[in-house]
Amino acid sequence: MKKVLVFITDGFADWEASYVTAELNKTGTGYEVQTIAIDKDPKISMGGLKVLPDYSLQESSPNLELAMLIIPGGTGWREEKNHQVKKLVDYCIGKDIPIAAICDATTFLGEYGYLDHHKHTGNSLAYLKEGAPHYRGDNNYINEQSISDGCLITANGSGALEFSRNILSKLDVLKSEELREWYGLFKNGFIKS
Repeated sequence: MKKVLVFITDGFADWEASYVTAELNKTGTGYEVQTIAIDKDPKISMGGLKVLPDYSLQESSPNLELAMLIIPGGTGWREEKNHQVKKLVDYCIGKDIPIAAICDATTFLGEYGYLDHHKHTGNSLAYLKEGAPHYRGDNNYINEQSISDGCLITANGSGALEFSRNILSKLDVLKSEELREWYGLFKNGFIKS
């Protein structure tokens, strides 16, 4: 089973990765979703869910058969200690392992230059520039819910479904029509308004 790691912090936005993790964790996908944090202490999401990380950054092994790193947003990105994940992001980039970041996690990527040479999105261009003073990716910013460019997937905080769709496509979990149907169901519901 290939692992998809979700980096969690205290205050992580639990809903931003919930659509995609539910799909990835289904039997037969070939993927297993696990969590990683700066340490193994329980993390409490914005919604009050207490999650015990499977791995800590200190003990994570680069020998994991890692298929993707998903980084949800949330209030934890305001704390410098969570920026320790940069080491794992660098590892993923060096190995061409896809990284998917949403909401304030895109601001983190912007601060460290990861967005400078990739098409990307975030909560807004102004928000990225304010929250990431070292961000220099203005010319690659696209005002969309979610963007996939090479090994990088980004989304704004209201783009969880589009973010999930891009991840499922990148990992080849759902294909064309099946992916369109999945997205349509969750975007529009069983009953059309």
